[in-house]
Amino acid sequence: MNDLDALITDWLTLPDVALQLDMDISRVRRLVEDGQLIAVRRGDPVVRMVPALMLNGDELTPHLGGTITILRDGGFEDEELLAWLFTEDETLPGRPIDHLRRGQRGEVRRRALALAL
Repeated sequence: MNDLDALITDWLTLPDVALQLDMDISRVRRLVEDGQLIAVRRGDPVVRMVPALMLNGDELTPHLGGTITILRDGGFEDEELLAWLFTEDETLPGRPIDHLRRGQRGEVRRRALALAL
């Protein structure tokens, strides 16, 4: 988890996500179950939390769910997936999460597919 702490500094609890997206907590849990969001256990007390950058204002970051699916299908665990999304890639350039937040999914998806093979 320490690696994620260095990469991701801003986290939201599931109730915070529900508030920001203006939806029921049960709907947020379903988004996590359906792979539209990644929630990992952290903190003290330990609760499920989502990186804040997975939200873009009052909606989900565009194309995040499909990218999560590609990486999970390729065998990535949630922590590995988060590390990949939030790690600088000089060849992009930047972090995959930032490209997705700008709606630029093409190159991120190509890289995710290559990793998943």
